[in-house]
Amino acid sequence: MCEWAIKRKRYVPDLRRLGALCEGNYMRICRLRQLEAGGKPISEFELHRGEEYFGRVRLKLLQEARFTETVLFEQIHNAGKWLNNPQLTVRIYHDASMAEVISCYRDRQIAAVNDYPNRYMHHPDEKVQVNNFLADWLDFCLQFGHLPLALSNWPSADNVDEG
Repeated sequence: MCEWAIKRKRYVPDLRRLGALCEGNYMRICRLRQLEAGGKPISEFELHRGEEYFGRVRLKLLQEARFTETVLFEQIHNAGKWLNNPQLTVRIYHDASMAEVISCYRDRQIAAVNDYPNRYMHHPDEKVQVNNFLADWLDFCLQFGHLPLALSNWPSADNVDEG
């Protein structure tokens, strides 16, 4: 090796940042899961900004234990071909008030630290980046999410009494 070659510094995860992201994601998920229609929790909702439709998001409970849940967050429909449909499997730790992404697009688990370059072309801080994406996506869902008209409690034109 030449003496002028720079040895790459190994990535060290910032546990405070990851912990803060996971705590924030837990709070966002709790707010999102409070949506109800007819006394039942909502598992699907649409994303709108005014009249502009962005897509539909589904929350599916995959596994439930005493202090943890595993939930699949997926966008099942979108408004344009430019947008891929994200699928994130999230482990929710109720005892620690944290939620972290454990897999993306139903792939294998995401390592906290990845060597770079690697076979899957994951970044060294892939886990932080994916959890940051979840935070942004949940914020977007909280800001633009609406219940589908079929599930909402608002009267439609068909069942409004004229009086």
